[in-house]
Amino acid sequence: MITVDRVEVDREGGGIDVLADLATPEGRAHAVAGVRTLADVVHGVVPAAGIAGRTGVPSDLLVSVNFFGAVALVRGLHHELAAAGGAGVVFLASNSITGMPGWNAPVAQACLRDDEPLAREEAAQVDSVMVYPSSKAALAWWARREGVKPEWAGAGIRLNSVAPGATETPMVDQMRADPLLGTAIDAYPNAIGRLGRPEEVAAAIGFLLSEPAANIVGAVLFIDGGTDAMLHPIAPPGWEVGPIEA
Repeated sequence: MITVDRVEVDREGGGIDVLADLATPEGRAHAVAGVRTLADVVHGVVPAAGIAGRTGVPSDLLVSVNFFGAVALVRGLHHELAAAGGAGVVFLASNSITGMPGWNAPVAQACLRDDEPLAREEAAQVDSVMVYPSSKAALAWWARREGVKPEWAGAGIRLNSVAPGATETPMVDQMRADPLLGTAIDAYPNAIGRLGRPEEVAAAIGFLLSEPAANIVGAVLFIDGGTDAMLHPIAPPGWEVGPIEA
């Protein structure tokens, strides 16, 4: 049995265990194969690769990385996750799924139909800022829909999502520098008077991967200082993306 504490997958960077581009089917297959060479049992997966919806970012590329890259990695490692006898997957959604009204539902619908060409076609017609929440909503809803099925929860693999708000990361720094969208980052209200910190999101992910969270399946945990609750104290919009073919 191969035993390692952690395997990191990224497109570039020193010290990365597996170099792969999750934007393409070939890159996703390479990522899965690379992880398999380093571990034959996987206790947890956090597919955190993502592209922000900034000015000039190709919308079709965004949806390929944010949704299809993440889902392909998890699907590809199903055998290794099942071998753990109790494993967790935590997707990175976003509080933009309820905090940004008017995001593009057809993109999310195509994602949930597993139709990447259509999702890319739909996304290419919309600015990336409105495709970002589409991709994140699709991730959260895919985890809810699929996570309760025998091949996931029934195999001991728990699928959940976290939905952070604006968090002090390099991605948020890039968004602040956006000439059109930068001011929106610090405009969202929150109850604690500051943006989130990476370690706070990491702590929530760590809990959802842990044994004490063994009874949590299909959850979408907002980590946004109360932004979602402030904007929608009763029933947040964005929970429905329209009819989805099974």
